[in-house]
Amino acid sequence: MTISLDELPNARAFTWLDGERVAVFREGALSEALDILRGQGWEHFELLSTPRALAEAPVGLGETAVAAHEVPPGRVAEVSAEIIDSVTTPTLVALGGGRVIDVAKAIAAVRGGRVAAIPTTLSGAPITRFHRFPAGHDAPHLVRPTLLIADPGPMTGLDEHPLRATAMNALAHGAEALYGPVGNPVATLTGLRGAELMARALDHDEGERDNAALALGALLCGYAVDNSGLGPHHAMCQELVRVMGIPHAETNATMLPRTMAMMRPRFPSALDALVQSLGVPIESLKDRITLLGGGPRKLSDLGAEPERIPAAVDAIHGRLADAPIPDPPGPDEIKALIEAAW
Repeated sequence: MTISLDELPNARAFTWLDGERVAVFREGALSEALDILRGQGWEHFELLSTPRALAEAPVGLGETAVAAHEVPPGRVAEVSAEIIDSVTTPTLVALGGGRVIDVAKAIAAVRGGRVAAIPTTLSGAPITRFHRFPAGHDAPHLVRPTLLIADPGPMTGLDEHPLRATAMNALAHGAEALYGPVGNPVATLTGLRGAELMARALDHDEGERDNAALALGALLCGYAVDNSGLGPHHAMCQELVRVMGIPHAETNATMLPRTMAMMRPRFPSALDALVQSLGVPIESLKDRITLLGGGPRKLSDLGAEPERIPAAVDAIHGRLADAPIPDPPGPDEIKALIEAAW
């Protein structure tokens, strides 16, 4: 039996106290961000963002910040190293997508600071502790944002094709939580519910979609993978992005139908539970994810170069060989998967 978002008390507007973290979820939260920050004791902070995100920022947020820093394009390790010396306050507010929030987490880890995340995409970064460290720096531990201001409008504001790509990155969080290296019932139940909410929202065309359900589903999937650990799909996609220089969300959308098919024989009960949440029989899993992601995608269309396939295979195999994953795919299977996505 499925339950709609409207049947769950307070599902569209809530404040969630989760240990040291406070999450505020509601329509219009972005316009109230400054008041929310002040109410949670964030009086003295520096702002990290991008021109696109700043164009949607509430009046007063940038002016209230001690300083504002534009996060340039690039990899988190290099970008955070580039701007860390200009950041003087360890209390950071990150307004933007996953890269912006991960850069803030990376800097806060080195500086011993804290992060408030105001996401403008469906990235898992606002709710996870996964991130790189700035190049040339180390830190004693990773950082998870202690304040999350989640407004479904900005989180689902991308154009349709890129929105569905970033949604597949979020869906992958929920899927991999089902068999993560430290999987547990909380991660499983949360991941399945998040996947269901996202799929049901994406079944509707733009304009008729329940964006609150889509945004909440992405957060639940992020919470799930934060509690279970990353699996083979993320290892593959992250190395493909790094080695081939291709976009993160689109790489996830391209690979997810294929990686889930690869993982099915290894974790049959987990994938059976996933397809039930997605509302299809197991034999339709690959096609269902492809459709949710906006249709078939190819790595070659993302700018990947075939001569880099051997380096990508080596990088993925090396990473999976060191991971606590039973029966990890070997080089031949990895290469075949990449070539099938070409």
